[in-house]
Amino acid sequence: MMLAGAGLLAVLILTSYLSTSGAAKLNVDTQRITISAVTKGNFQEFIPIDGVVLPIKTIYLDATEGGTVQNILVEDGATLAQGQPILQLANTDLQLEMVNRETAVFDLINNLQDTRNLMQQNRIQQLNQLADIEHNLTEAKRIYDMNKKLYADKVIAQQEYAQSKNNYDYQVRKRSLTKQTLRQDSVSMRQQIQQMQESVTRMKSNLALMHKKMDDLTIKAPVGGQITSLNAEIGESKNRGQRIGQIDVLNGFKVRANIDEHYISRIFAGQKGEFAFDGKTYELSVKKVFTQVTNGQFQVDMEFTKEVPQGIRRGQTLQVRLALSDQTQAVLVPKGGFYQKTGGNWIFKLDENGKKAYKADIRLGRQNPEYYEVLEGLKPGDQVVTSSYESYDDMGELVLSN
Repeated sequence: MMLAGAGLLAVLILTSYLSTSGAAKLNVDTQRITISAVTKGNFQEFIPIDGVVLPIKTIYLDATEGGTVQNILVEDGATLAQGQPILQLANTDLQLEMVNRETAVFDLINNLQDTRNLMQQNRIQQLNQLADIEHNLTEAKRIYDMNKKLYADKVIAQQEYAQSKNNYDYQVRKRSLTKQTLRQDSVSMRQQIQQMQESVTRMKSNLALMHKKMDDLTIKAPVGGQITSLNAEIGESKNRGQRIGQIDVLNGFKVRANIDEHYISRIFAGQKGEFAFDGKTYELSVKKVFTQVTNGQFQVDMEFTKEVPQGIRRGQTLQVRLALSDQTQAVLVPKGGFYQKTGGNWIFKLDENGKKAYKADIRLGRQNPEYYEVLEGLKPGDQVVTSSYESYDDMGELVLSN
């Protein structure tokens, strides 16, 4: 009994030593684990993202002027030509304002015409007065010249000569003043007419703007394309600037994707991605990066670099592999649940006959959804356990059995 007790104590001590030293063994059924081969091949760091197919360009339709929906001329989803009417709004205040401005323009034009007529009549009267003055001056000069000779010959008295001379001088001054008045009136008339014409021009420009505002009550397609999200009902009131719908330009597509903010410093324009569609692989290129982060994600727009898949539709979701690096040759180990327990610092590696697996220190580098890049600890051809180590991560050795 003493010998048996001593033997049992020795077994317990040995078991405790082995468990605390990390050399504990565990029998594992190979059907319950995943054994993968370490390989060497092309490695590219990429992330899988979901992209949504969108039109290459979208034009938003907003109400330029407020009003009540009077007529809806197209249906949602219809294909439109540039300039085709979409819907009509009614705005009685705008119509009344336009009528008032038209009346004001017509009144100003009539006033301008009346002013021109009055000024023309006044100018004719002044010209008639000038003609009379010219006639009187000619007659006064004739009498003055004649009296001047007669006075020199002592035929007439000085009084008669002086009277004819004064009359002549008076007619000269009167003609000069009349001409000066006529010139001033002409300048004043031109300035007044010019001011009135400028007023008419401004009012016509304002009236043209009013006509444009009236035309804006009929909302038209700014470009050709398909109208979507048309939001209008007969009798509904629309405010200025309110969104009515959008037009998708159908001459091309782009792909918009959401990416985790963790990668925002590694995404740039020109970066390549690819996706499979209908049995073929197509290439995309990052066109624009939206750096605003919302709910932990940012967006990118990608364009097709070569051909666009036939049959692709707006709103379709694509599984895109966005490359973060170029392809290089590397030692690769398939991804698996082992990483959650080991952090990529060690792995169970099978021996040559594949009956046992031992802990092996490793160092991993980059990763993609399929592989880890092995920097140290493994070589091509090695067999490793890549499934989860949830129940035996503290074991030092796995004994494999079928």
